[in-house]
This record gives sequence, structure tokens and C-alpha cells, in this order.
Amino acid sequence: MDKDSTVDQPVDETPTITCSRCNREWTLHYELEELYAGNRAVEQFALDHERHTGHFPDEITPWIVSCQQCPDSDRYLEERPARRWAKTHVRHTDHTVEVRSPIEEDSPELIDFDYQQEQK
Repeated sequence: MDKDSTVDQPVDETPTITCSRCNREWTLHYELEELYAGNRAVEQFALDHERHTGHFPDEITPWIVSCQQCPDSDRYLEERPARRWAKTHVRHTDHTVEVRSPIEEDSPELIDFDYQQEQK
């Protein structure tokens, strides 16, 4: 009886990330096996890549939050921490913060002190 050779081969489901700006591709073995990032391996790699290169890998677009009055700003891969940063900054400084979605191309949302008061 002939064995199907594909049945015996283990399936490698390790995520792969590409960056056309760097002209490279990475498998995320390190993030999974050394950093124990689990289901956050792609996010961990993307954030580390941006810190070291100044840009995100292909198909990764962050939420951008930036203060309208001071130089504070940050980028997040998820909405929740982006909004948390914005609301915390407004709470402590009374500055207006712009929240830009990675998906929506239209005007960014502005969070200010009045917005904070409405949420209570």
C-alpha cells in the first residue's frame, strides 16, 4: 500500500510577515518560541519592526493618536489602546486629541474635554 507523502509531513502554520520596503520576509518562530507572544505574535513583530525601522510591515496599518496642542502622539494596532491613550491624555491635559482609524479615510475623530464630559 502506497502512503501519501503529504500525510506524514507536519503542517507549518507559523505566521509569515513581509515588508516590501525592506524587501524581506520573516517567519515568526522567534516571537512564538522565545517571546511566547502566542496569538499576539504578529502584533509584537509589527510593533518591534516599526520601532527599529520607522515603518510597519506590509498590510499593517496602525491607529494614530496625536495631540493637537503638544507633540505627544502614538500608534497602536488596535482601537482600544488608541482610544485609551487619547482619553487619558485629554483627561490629564485638557488638550484635544485626533484619533485616526487605519480603515476610514475620511476626517479623523477629535476627542476633547467636552467629549469626555458626555461619556460620563
